[in-house]
Amino acid sequence: MSTRAGELKTYAGFARRFGRRFLEDRLAERRTPIAPAPHKPDPSRWSDDRLTVAWLGHATVLINFYGTWLLTDPVLGRRVGVRLARGVTLGPRRMVAPALTVRELPRLDAVLVSHAHMDHCDMATLKRLPRSVRAVVQRGNLDLVRRFRLSDALSWGEATEVAGARVEAVEVNHWGARKLTDRERGYGGFFVEKRGRAIVFGGDTAYTSAFARLRRRDAEIVLAILPIGVYDPWIYAHANPEQAWAMSRQMNARFILPMHHSTFKLSREPVAEPIQRMLNAAGEERWRVALTGIGETWALPE
Repeated sequence: MSTRAGELKTYAGFARRFGRRFLEDRLAERRTPIAPAPHKPDPSRWSDDRLTVAWLGHATVLINFYGTWLLTDPVLGRRVGVRLARGVTLGPRRMVAPALTVRELPRLDAVLVSHAHMDHCDMATLKRLPRSVRAVVQRGNLDLVRRFRLSDALSWGEATEVAGARVEAVEVNHWGARKLTDRERGYGGFFVEKRGRAIVFGGDTAYTSAFARLRRRDAEIVLAILPIGVYDPWIYAHANPEQAWAMSRQMNARFILPMHHSTFKLSREPVAEPIQRMLNAAGEERWRVALTGIGETWALPE
């Protein structure tokens, strides 16, 4: 069988299994407008002497880490999926608008891309960012960020320096292909360290004990940014809220920022379920949950 015929067979099989549900979901979206983000960050007021973050939606988090400005998994368009033509994308539509547009972003030092899945690596968003921004990706993904003047592709355990911060790729439990017929690409999270403190960005991950090893680092992990949604029925690839909470405690993170929920309808669990389960899991330590709503801003207590 030729490669082309094999690809067509793969896509045909996927369409038979999921095509009807996909079309039903896209039709349902047309009946509901995109809601505005409930909160609006103002990065111009953030101090370079603090760690300040804002959740812009899904896995996109704006970070000022003591003067190092980072943006994780940039996805700021109306839809994610296959781009058919300029302005036309076939895939899920946002339920809630991003808290900031590309034009409203501050000057960035780097974007961190955890893997090639289209809800984490949106080419339309990346193409609108300045070419001067540095791109840090997992191994095997440099072709997705070739427009940027500076870029780094890291394997787990490898690190680079970005504006005074050390950025290291770390192990997660996921996979990295971009398309159904794509070759395997690298995937992972990031351990970002500066001034003896660290942020862990989990990207996309199912439950893994790999994060527990990070607690042995010299830097104090002050914030773990971890996914809590898209677990029904995809629990083999996406942690549920209780698992995300457990991983944050295993790495001894002081606070957790739950993300990867309430933005796109990618699975079966009710939209409001992940964050409620996260708060229930935290229980009396609910104070460790940094924020819960799209657009909220949080600063590390000093």
